[in-house]
Amino acid sequence: MLRTAFTGVARAVTVRSMTARPSMVMGKRLYSGHEDESFEAYTTRYVKFFDGVDDLFELQRGLNNAFAYDLVPAPTVVESALKAARRVNDFATAVRIFEGLRDKVENDKQYQQYLTELEPLMQELGVSTIENMKL
Repeated sequence: MLRTAFTGVARAVTVRSMTARPSMVMGKRLYSGHEDESFEAYTTRYVKFFDGVDDLFELQRGLNNAFAYDLVPAPTVVESALKAARRVNDFATAVRIFEGLRDKVENDKQYQQYLTELEPLMQELGVSTIENMKL
């Protein structure tokens, strides 16, 4: 008796699954729920972040995140990052900031404009670029 009940249910399920076709629904992709961040908010956030950096790991993580965006950081962000690199006493990271900046800008003219604007800070902190060290 139990066997008969289960076969009847199994047939009904099979018939329903064969007749019911899933509808093709194009869903909206739900990426992150975050809003687009403005350049000014990005700049403020990273200047504040680099001003509070106390160790090398935080500095390198922040640089990795800052340079991952599809934009070139403002000179104030680079200035804050350079000060953080000297604060944690890591000359190599300070030099690498300029290497990352050179890779992010569109052309050499923009890179030279950054170097011109940051020249007084570079002299104050004793930081140089790879080109100036002739390595």
